[in-house]
Amino acid sequence: MLRFSRGFHRYGPLRQGQNLTEKIVQKYAVGVAEGKLVHSGDYVSIKPAHCMSHDNSWPVALKFMGLGATRIHDARQIVNTLDHDIQNSSEKNLTKYKNIENFAKSHGVDFYPAGRGIGHQIMVEEGYAFPLNMTVASDSHSNTYGGIGALGTPVVRTDAAAIWATGQTWWQIPPVAQVELKGELPHGVSGKDIIVALCGLFNQDQVLNHAIEFTGDLLHRLPVDFRLTIANMTTEWGALSGLFPVDKTLINWYRETRLPKLGAGHPRVNEQALSQLEESLPKWKPDADARYAKKLTIDLSTLNHYVSGPNSVKVSNTVQELSRQNIKVDKAYLVSCTNSRLSDLEAAASVVCPSGTTKINKISPNVKFYVAAASSEVESDARASGAWEKLMKAGCIPLPPGCGPCIGLGAGLLEPGEVGISATNRNFKGRMGSKDALAYLASPAVVAASAILGKIASPAEVFGTQEHFSTSVATLTEENLSSAETPAPADNTRPAEILEGFPSEISGELVLCDADNINTDGIYPGKYTYQDDVPRETMAKVCMENYDPEFQTKAKKGDIIVSGFNFGTGSSREQAATAILAKGINLVVSGSFGNIFSRNSINNALLTLEIPALVEKLRTKFKDSPKELTRRTGWFLKWDVANRKVVVTEDSLEGPVVLEQTVGELGKNLQEIIVKGGLEGWVKAQL
Repeated sequence: MLRFSRGFHRYGPLRQGQNLTEKIVQKYAVGVAEGKLVHSGDYVSIKPAHCMSHDNSWPVALKFMGLGATRIHDARQIVNTLDHDIQNSSEKNLTKYKNIENFAKSHGVDFYPAGRGIGHQIMVEEGYAFPLNMTVASDSHSNTYGGIGALGTPVVRTDAAAIWATGQTWWQIPPVAQVELKGELPHGVSGKDIIVALCGLFNQDQVLNHAIEFTGDLLHRLPVDFRLTIANMTTEWGALSGLFPVDKTLINWYRETRLPKLGAGHPRVNEQALSQLEESLPKWKPDADARYAKKLTIDLSTLNHYVSGPNSVKVSNTVQELSRQNIKVDKAYLVSCTNSRLSDLEAAASVVCPSGTTKINKISPNVKFYVAAASSEVESDARASGAWEKLMKAGCIPLPPGCGPCIGLGAGLLEPGEVGISATNRNFKGRMGSKDALAYLASPAVVAASAILGKIASPAEVFGTQEHFSTSVATLTEENLSSAETPAPADNTRPAEILEGFPSEISGELVLCDADNINTDGIYPGKYTYQDDVPRETMAKVCMENYDPEFQTKAKKGDIIVSGFNFGTGSSREQAATAILAKGINLVVSGSFGNIFSRNSINNALLTLEIPALVEKLRTKFKDSPKELTRRTGWFLKWDVANRKVVVTEDSLEGPVVLEQTVGELGKNLQEIIVKGGLEGWVKAQL
């Protein structure tokens, strides 16, 4: 999506400084004009250090081969892991796994079999994701890599196939939010408590489709495992990345935990790499005049154990409040890429068997507590430390290292009417089993305590001690840093270059679909999603069918859809974009977009613009009119692509102006993708 410029682009009379996100993107951007600094709002072609795919490696491989590609552009860039459906021993799944393994071996791609661990954990353990690099994965929890100072962000399958074939794909640098973690955590409160609190307290889409940079005077006291958990769940908070700074704490963590494991000759994590990293740190600080879209602050010293749910990460309460409600627990989970590292297993084990004692607090007979380490290395370490044995003696049920019940696969799923508490990242309705079950999220210590007592409870209740946490609401503040209009710098006033075949101007009448959170099922019904070879004519007829059947008669070829906020949220179906194109609509304007929809739009040559001010003006205009889900507005939009300017007029393209808006530059790399009919066409042209 092409965002409007206010607060999201270059500022100042000459050259605007860069934040850390922009500096890392600059390092991995290709084809950028010499001397040009990249900033939020810019479309860039990126060549990430690494690209991981897991069980979806075979669908990516099929796309790759469908492009006509015969060799991986850079085998060292690609990583394949098997981690999602590893408990499934059906012939069909085993065949898929063998196909992935054979493909990886034939192309010289690094491959990790089922049982080695969750792909994101492997990427960190094996140093593919490394401080200050940009690493992507065809999985939404690629944000995890931000915990070790790498810019991690998800891509969709078409992007992954493009990277396999050409080494690169595209990215629009999002607005960057600064999140200050002020103060120091009370003893016993964890990184999971921080991110659950952030998701629940800042729950009005403050960071939707933003990159996050975490700051704080005492951030160096936050353990790396806490950082990984927080970064992992910035996905659920709505962000595209969650980046922690590189500091002494992180470098010491590599020297103390990774180098002894990997050995001196490791190709990615070695003393030379760490020394070079340490020497380069001064230049990797955000510039003094770096631009941020907003700043959110939370005082860690005011935090308690937080629990999210049921069935939503946007609802969070202290564990004491939920404990008073006597919410029974049927199943508990210590699994997933969020909280199954060694420190997490040890935190749960310390509740099962408190330090200095040999007493084992048994799991309630009414609860099943499932445990899986994030990787085979983590399980081995947990066995060596004694944590694994304590958990097993308490009555935990072991699962193999990898994903599982977190994504509704394998043993231990929630049944109708059951309540689960989990140290995972998502508690969406039906994700971990039945849609008629309730799921809560919490830290490993709280999950263990709840499993022991048979209800949502705190560790202190197991120990019979008094907790000394603040009883007041956590202290937090929000500051919008992009509220004032600021003139664009001199280097942004020259017309952008327009490629042959790309329109210099795009215009049409605005058709208002007046709702927020229109999901992909509303745009393209799920009953058609898995029907192969649906004709374009049929796709056009069912476009927006689940949102509003009257859309078909009200919207015409050449119109421009304008909708509310978070348009295209939901599943990753590409048909949500291609159905709109089939209807003859080439541009969608919204207050904001679901990120996966945005990627699928560009990948399929559908243009998008974010203009919140236009949405608000239209809603004001029609606030006293009878409600219509789809409305022809009588307003017309003209986008002067070369001059980065949008003009909205009333009654006709020559009518009175109701809005003028500067937008970001649509770079040549994105124009080329659109001209080629989408990313697959662009890749074929490259090949």
